[in-house]
Amino acid sequence: MAEEAILGYLQNHEEISDSGQFATDHGLDHSDVVNVIKSLHGFRYVDAQDIKRETDVLTEEGEKYAEHGSPEVQLFLAVPAEGSILKEELQKLVDPAVFKIGCSQAAKNKWVQMGNQIYRKVQHVEDRIKDLLLQIRDGQEIDTGDKKSLKARKLIVVQTWKGYSVRKGPDYAPIRRRTATDLTREYLQGGDWRNIEFKEYNFSAKGPPSEGGHLHPLNKVKDRLKDIFRLMNFEEMPTNRYVESSFWNFDALFQPQQHPARDSHDTFFLKAPEMTKQLPEDYVELVKRVHESGGYGSRGYGYDWKREEANKNLLRTHTTAISSRMLYAVAQLAKQQSFTPKRYFSIDRVFRNEAVDRTHLAEFHQIEGLVCDRGLTLGHLIGVLQDFFSCLGMDKLKFKPAYNPYTEPSMEIFSYHKGLGKWVEIGNSGMFRPEMLRPMGFSEDVNVIAWGLSLERPTMILYGIDNIRELFGHKVDLALVKRNPLCLIGIQ
Repeated sequence: MAEEAILGYLQNHEEISDSGQFATDHGLDHSDVVNVIKSLHGFRYVDAQDIKRETDVLTEEGEKYAEHGSPEVQLFLAVPAEGSILKEELQKLVDPAVFKIGCSQAAKNKWVQMGNQIYRKVQHVEDRIKDLLLQIRDGQEIDTGDKKSLKARKLIVVQTWKGYSVRKGPDYAPIRRRTATDLTREYLQGGDWRNIEFKEYNFSAKGPPSEGGHLHPLNKVKDRLKDIFRLMNFEEMPTNRYVESSFWNFDALFQPQQHPARDSHDTFFLKAPEMTKQLPEDYVELVKRVHESGGYGSRGYGYDWKREEANKNLLRTHTTAISSRMLYAVAQLAKQQSFTPKRYFSIDRVFRNEAVDRTHLAEFHQIEGLVCDRGLTLGHLIGVLQDFFSCLGMDKLKFKPAYNPYTEPSMEIFSYHKGLGKWVEIGNSGMFRPEMLRPMGFSEDVNVIAWGLSLERPTMILYGIDNIRELFGHKVDLALVKRNPLCLIGIQ
């Protein structure tokens, strides 16, 4: 109906100057008229020009004040003409949403004296705000300064109306010709194809862009980090063992069984299978002995080590559990052959029973690197760390003494963050303790230096993400995954 009205009107008139007025005059819905104009314009039946008008309208709050009066007048009228009223009593007489604004504006206008006792300073006031709001609602123009004041109080807002002016187009016709888009079987059998007008093919039109797969930002950063490790001649450790025994996750690392990290509030323990069934018994006995009574220059922890605690299965809390298995395998191989220095790394998921917030998840990734060789010192550790982090573009490093159950000495690693303008912690490091290495079978001249950091923190810094939950779960922005380029890390 709107299409017939528009084409019919243009047959006898030069222009439709305002689509909104046209819709009103013909009893049509303006949104229907706009849709028809867009369609006719696309097929060149009409030429359409945009019309935009801005008008001031009352907000919901403004409508209330136009009906009942401004807050300052409502408050003024609630104050007795003679005498005063307690502030608490006045608050009961005025709507809570109005009271605070009314007090501020009435005091500003010097209508009332505020305090514990409130009284009028004038006897009569005019509700200019209400008058201005009523003028706007009636479509009248008001002073620019008054308008600015009402906008500042959020009593009016600008509403934009969009419409069209329309003229005949190059292919105008009073009735739209229906064109066919497909040559069907029925057209061919009935011979109708001879008299049908077919829509022209647009051979230059481009098809929809194909949607390919996209790498998640974490995977992009992970791939670059793996390249750095390989350039430094590190081998990747197998990381497919998410379920680990407490023995390899804690005990083999010389972490005492009463350590807080082994509490169910910090670690996910499994119900099925609850216990591991296979551990190297000779090695287990050496670990038990060093925990209880020490050795290799250590006094141990002096407690009764329990096998059932070591047998408990859990979701690994750190990738150092992988390192303990790999180092044990290297030590056993060295007994059969000669010792071979090793460089290992791993990047994979670990699990902690933590409350989820903008910087913590119960599941995250840990990056770990270690070097196993003869005669290693703290100086070697610092040198390797400087080489590794310089490849990440982190040239300024600081080291702070720290404590870990399985490393001594231990160091926290800090890097200067130019964007934040301060030093931030980026990882932890240390030399594995003799109480961990000697029971595995390593000789006294073999040392292991190691370090670890999270994958999420550098990813968030590189991609400008400030909430870790944007990397995982239902809050992930798929557009972020699609539009971000490959992660560029300068490898020196």
